[in-house]
Amino acid sequence: MTIQEILKNTRHRPWDLPNEPWKYYQEWNNAIFLHWKVDYDELKKFVPKELEIDLFEGDAWVSLVAFSMEKIRPKYLPYFTPISNFNEINIRTYIKSGKKTGVYFLSIEGGKKISCRIAKKISELPYRYSKMKRESDFYNSSNNTFRDLFEIQFKIGKDQKTKSNLDIWLTERYALFQDSKDIINEYEIHHPEWHLQEIEVKNLTVNYARFVNLLKGKPNKIGYSKGVQVIAWGMQKKKLIDYS
Repeated sequence: MTIQEILKNTRHRPWDLPNEPWKYYQEWNNAIFLHWKVDYDELKKFVPKELEIDLFEGDAWVSLVAFSMEKIRPKYLPYFTPISNFNEINIRTYIKSGKKTGVYFLSIEGGKKISCRIAKKISELPYRYSKMKRESDFYNSSNNTFRDLFEIQFKIGKDQKTKSNLDIWLTERYALFQDSKDIINEYEIHHPEWHLQEIEVKNLTVNYARFVNLLKGKPNKIGYSKGVQVIAWGMQKKKLIDYS
């Protein structure tokens, strides 16, 4: 799709597009979704008290999303492949603030050092570098400093003809909330609706020492997508007191 076509495709959104001009373009491609139903009280330890954890039918969820970030660029500049393209893994949960529902990152890793430094500087998101390797049926990430290890072997299946309410709840998120010092940064995004495929997991290792009580056992739900084109707006800073 062209950017204008993406911006006109809004029927799936839960609220209107921002009035301000967009600032960044990026693609989230070949995404692996692993979702765990988690203990609410355990999850609360990792989420700022100013943000309300969003629940699906009374349950809290945490997801690991492993994908390829590609073609990321500011609005008026071309992308530069050595920086713009890199593998990324984020571990996220789901929150709501006012009328908006979004995600909050417990962890976010990138597979290129320079890309992580630039992304962290511009976005103030907690990017960190991890060694990553990706092939068509394999994804591996390791970080000795944080004692993190992720490895998956998989086979992509057929398209999902229909999406459940839970599928939509877990994937169709158009805001991000992230704490930074004494503020919460809010980010608005837009993309076409995710098209999901089935995925067969042949081997899976998920070992994040900090989240051992969240990412435990087999995921409760899994999925795959070829990806989406994403439009992003600039961050809005709010003081913590504004959430009280």
